[in-house]
Amino acid sequence: MYTTTSADGTRIAYEQAGSGAPVVFVTGAFNDRRTCAPLAKLLEDRFTVVTYDRRGKGDSGDTAPYAVEREIEDLAAVIAAVDGGPANVFGFSSGAVLALKAAVARAAIRRLALYEAPYRVGADVATADMPDRLAGLVAAGRRGDAVELFQTEVVGLPAELVARLRNAPFRPALEAMAPTLAYETTITGPAAPTAAELAAVAVPAVVLNGAEAWGPMEEWAIALAEALPQGRHVRLSGGENHDIDPEATAPVIAEHFAT
Repeated sequence: MYTTTSADGTRIAYEQAGSGAPVVFVTGAFNDRRTCAPLAKLLEDRFTVVTYDRRGKGDSGDTAPYAVEREIEDLAAVIAAVDGGPANVFGFSSGAVLALKAAVARAAIRRLALYEAPYRVGADVATADMPDRLAGLVAAGRRGDAVELFQTEVVGLPAELVARLRNAPFRPALEAMAPTLAYETTITGPAAPTAAELAAVAVPAVVLNGAEAWGPMEEWAIALAEALPQGRHVRLSGGENHDIDPEATAPVIAEHFAT
């Protein structure tokens, strides 16, 4: 594990392996740098692969107040620490929306790969009040309730399924990340890219979804690819619900990043 320091002094933890042009992985809600490690492993023979903990997760720090701009600075700090940029960036879920915002801000990004971004062009996925509602529950010591609010009203899981997951072995890990749920819903809600911002993204982007993507993910992916000046959509041969199939994903993004 390595660390770098973001512009506001926050420590950001990351790992890197392999050699070649850098690929930085940006993950989403309830994820840390381990989430994309299996995918990164399949690319390290061709690229320098970099997985990092977004602020508030894993071994990274967190500094108040939160703003999406601080997360863009975190990504920029990781890119600068590894290679100086520009870097290829793979974004997963809300991390894909964050990667888009970084591209809008003209971060040192060479090419983008965006996997199942919870993003509808021209509409917020998370309601404007959701970040405050989640932060309020966390501040009141109700992390479990914050997790369940996110699962039901943001992800759209049935309430009965959410209730059954309360005693799941991974539940403590979800509650540990509950403070960052307000960050995710800021990225996909009030701070989501506008259509005008998408039109200004100047880097090539491949927009991906799994073969059995959950709900409207494929529809959103197609619309996003069409809205990006250099966007294209790929429906992968594997992947179900909202999970990454590394074997199906690696060849597609390797080709995109090698171009």
